[in-house]
Amino acid sequence: MHGRNRNDIYTGLEVAIILKKDQRTGKLTYGIVQDILTSAPYHSRGIKVRLEDGQVGRVAEINVTEED
Repeated sequence: MHGRNRNDIYTGLEVAIILKKDQRTGKLTYGIVQDILTSAPYHSRGIKVRLEDGQVGRVAEINVTEED
């Protein structure tokens, strides 16, 4: 599931985000949502969130498990 709708995202949700520095490569970073930073109900590139470890990025996928 893509993270474009704010209603689909909540604190404690496991997500994959794309950090600003990784936008060109599309590298995903996995973590748990601490804060939702985008106030709009929809964003075409993904809702911006802060993970529990402090990293900020746009949600690319929801409810994912990291694959090695």
